[in-house]
Amino acid sequence: MNQVYELNSQEYNLKLAEALKKIPEFEKPEWVEFVKSSPSKERPIDDPDFWHKRAASILRQIYKKKIVGVNRLRTKYGSKKNRGFKPEAFKKAGGKIIRTILQQSDKAGFTEIAKAVKGVRGRKPGRQLTQKGKEFLEEIK
Repeated sequence: MNQVYELNSQEYNLKLAEALKKIPEFEKPEWVEFVKSSPSKERPIDDPDFWHKRAASILRQIYKKKIVGVNRLRTKYGSKKNRGFKPEAFKKAGGKIIRTILQQSDKAGFTEIAKAVKGVRGRKPGRQLTQKGKEFLEEIK
């Protein structure tokens, strides 16, 4: 069994986030401090390490699920919106943060756009890890 599945997911994501801080492609954009991560949130992001933690979580999701697109990740990171007296309703997370992290991981060489998948016609099915990305995730201890 490899290291990605052996460790607790929270511990592994924190270690992966620390490793991603050393990679120059995963630079936090200046607009991150002013945006919410989802329409269901009421306040902007407070955590200074949010960008690297979210990037680590996204890379781990791609490792687990093989091929993942922005829409599936938006659903995964979504949450319930407090609507006052009305019942809570599920809202997907914003796509800009997820899309930017995927573009950064493409630039770093960790992911690539999946080629044509059998049964999916005329669409980009999502991102998948490259060999370099798999090795990087598996060497985190």
